[in-house]
Amino acid sequence: MADTNVSGVEIEVISETVDSDLVGDPVQDFLSDIDTNEADQSYQQDTIVDIDSDIDLWSRIKTGYAIPNLKSQYTTNHETWYASRPDYMRRMLERSQKYLFHIVEEVEKRGMPTEIALLPMIESAFNPQAYSRSAASGIWQFIPSTGKSFGLQQNWWVDNRRDVTAATNAALTYLQKLHGMFGTWDLALAAYNAGEGTVQRAINKNRSKGLPTDYESLSLPPETRNYVPKLQAIKNIVTDPERFGLKINSIPNRPYFARVTTPKQIDAKLAAELAEISFEEFSSLNPSYNRPVITATNDKHQLLLPVWAAERFVTNLANYDKPLTNWQTYNAKRGERMDNIAQKFGINVAQLRSVNGLTSAKKMRVAQPMLVPAIHDDNLDNDINNEESIDVAELEKNNLHESEPKLSSSLIHKVKRGDTLHAIADKYDTDSKILMKINRLKSSKLKVGQTIKLGTTNVAVNKSSRSSTKKVSVKQRVKSKKTKSRNIKARSIVRI
Repeated sequence: MADTNVSGVEIEVISETVDSDLVGDPVQDFLSDIDTNEADQSYQQDTIVDIDSDIDLWSRIKTGYAIPNLKSQYTTNHETWYASRPDYMRRMLERSQKYLFHIVEEVEKRGMPTEIALLPMIESAFNPQAYSRSAASGIWQFIPSTGKSFGLQQNWWVDNRRDVTAATNAALTYLQKLHGMFGTWDLALAAYNAGEGTVQRAINKNRSKGLPTDYESLSLPPETRNYVPKLQAIKNIVTDPERFGLKINSIPNRPYFARVTTPKQIDAKLAAELAEISFEEFSSLNPSYNRPVITATNDKHQLLLPVWAAERFVTNLANYDKPLTNWQTYNAKRGERMDNIAQKFGINVAQLRSVNGLTSAKKMRVAQPMLVPAIHDDNLDNDINNEESIDVAELEKNNLHESEPKLSSSLIHKVKRGDTLHAIADKYDTDSKILMKINRLKSSKLKVGQTIKLGTTNVAVNKSSRSSTKKVSVKQRVKSKKTKSRNIKARSIVRI
């Protein structure tokens, strides 16, 4: 289905047909920030096709269960853990509402059990910026080598292990491969966690002794022994939350985001402003980008935007007549001081290092291009490349070795005025009870200057969000509809 009513821009909407025999069973009111003005509602109604939105997504998931239930003390222990942390569950489930419809669609297309759609809850708590001590990243927690094996690009500009759609495709492909190798979903899940070699060796060991080779009979690492029971616990809670004293809000059975094709380069903050959404919302759907400017090696690439914001973005982009990026490449010389470069471009040294993934060295060790704010200074013309032609390959070559964010096992938070233990736990995607245990706190009262250990908490790492650009409202930036529109070659919005 195509729509070309926005400045000649082609809008293609793709949707899956849902079985109308599924019966909805909403749990509670849906929590979201979705705009409900008439224009937005009209857009949603006009563009969502063949979707039975009366069906609650949780009901759809429950209908597709196909992995045999696992009853064990491990499962009971994890049920107790989750049930005793309602705030943790609330945050995780609220995050999941952005991604779950897409994952369920992909799981069903492949004929896989719908329990698989719940797996990011135990992998990352549905935090796309989750980054572990073993360098696993994204909602599906791919380590670098496995990610590369399944085509997830990792470079100075992007880490597609954090790309929700690309990583979902890779994870489901990997799980199908593992299911083909081991024959059952519990063994496939164990191999996803521990590696296929670990599971195969455990099977061979039992087989050599004449012992059973099912999941519960194998000698596996403790984390893997708990892995399938943890998924079973989540499945049980989703199936009957009231039994565990928990409340699960309904998720509508319709797409949360659409795919929009954009020009080669655009500032991330500008993209959010043109879509008229917060930068936090934009980052939650496009977490793979490492830099404040979104760029690609080909002529165009795609962003994910909330369904209700996609058409706004295309309209505003069509009427926008200023540069799409406030960044450019600067040819830094060997030995040039970092503070001098920062001063030239009105950026502080810490930001300059962060944007370019550089170390704390005071001088440039080699001559190389750098990403810097775009300014107009005749004295710098010889050292600046045009902002519309950022040399992607050259920047990657010089900075790839420093692109991967690091997470320290000794990470701490220094208490500031106004901090509460709950707020700190929320910030680092953990639970206040866990922080009290790690820090041996007898109460939740904190003092300014106190250090709070975060243990092995997965911390969101998004370098692009650390960079600052001059904030200008969309109303100031976007021209009137009467103004001649930017000549935009065929772009499309694709419902996912």
